[in-house]
Amino acid sequence: MAKPTVLITGISGFIARHCAVEMLNAGFGVRGTVRSLSRGAGVRDSLAKHADVSRLGFAEADLESDAGWREAVAGCAHVLHLASPFPAKQPRDEQELIRPAVEGTLRVLRAAVDGGVTRFVQTSSMVAVIYGHPHDRTAPFTEADWTRVEDPTVTPYAKSKTLAERAAREFIQQSKPALHYSSVNPGLVLGPALDHDIGTSAEIIQMFLKGKYPGAPRMAIPIVDVRDVARMHRLAVETDAPSGGRHLGVADCLWLIEVSTAIRERLGPAARKSPSRVLPDWAVKLVAVFDPTARQAVPELGRELRVDNSLTRRALGMEFIPASEAAVAMAQSLVDLRLV
Repeated sequence: MAKPTVLITGISGFIARHCAVEMLNAGFGVRGTVRSLSRGAGVRDSLAKHADVSRLGFAEADLESDAGWREAVAGCAHVLHLASPFPAKQPRDEQELIRPAVEGTLRVLRAAVDGGVTRFVQTSSMVAVIYGHPHDRTAPFTEADWTRVEDPTVTPYAKSKTLAERAAREFIQQSKPALHYSSVNPGLVLGPALDHDIGTSAEIIQMFLKGKYPGAPRMAIPIVDVRDVARMHRLAVETDAPSGGRHLGVADCLWLIEVSTAIRERLGPAARKSPSRVLPDWAVKLVAVFDPTARQAVPELGRELRVDNSLTRRALGMEFIPASEAAVAMAQSLVDLRLV
């Protein structure tokens, strides 16, 4: 018996495409939203290499407009809401990210409620969990932690994800719709690229392989494989757990030098430009004077990160692909696709 149709917002994105593959291969129908239907053919061709796309369709909708969302949701039993602004660099006006993230989430959520959707899974992020806390915190982060958006070191992107998830949860709490809500909060999403449209998730690995950095900043990052993120979305649809679940997608927290070392060891000559040493903090701070990307890294230098997502692992029955394997898989796919 065929499984129902799932709406995946922002289906052209890196994570969303993997979610589409996961859902199609599990027997669900998939309808994906794109800002222009002209993008549908490229997404279909990409997914066709990894799944049967006979039950794949598209709808045109934009987070900043009401138009198209009622039609996009019509006939769908579930919604995976992945669409959200993800910039290559932080904007000067933080509302460029915050407003479409918050308003867009509520727009899709209202359409889902009006359309009789039974399950709504929001793709949030670990940036909605771990920032704005004391630099010397050693206690592991859990599903109960939230980023403190009032902290001046919190970036507009982290604010946008935090506020969008909070807005969705407040909407559910206040309106109490007959809809099962949960969020998936992944860390840095690595793993294999499906095609040349790799988005911003691959940027760190790509820059390592190109030798852009003489060393790795002394930073720790929570990492998860994109295939596990896709599986988490499917399990969040299928689980018997109560509504309101918050599922942290983290396999391990690795220092960036550990990521680079894993790539160098597994890829050999192809990764010869990847950093083999740690950059001293003073060097990162010096570069940060001129480089906005490096500037964002400064507050995180030397900060140890621990995540205890045992609740998520139990609720979804998850065993995660090791973070080092996720990094190697992404690096290998970038080499195979000749993107480095």
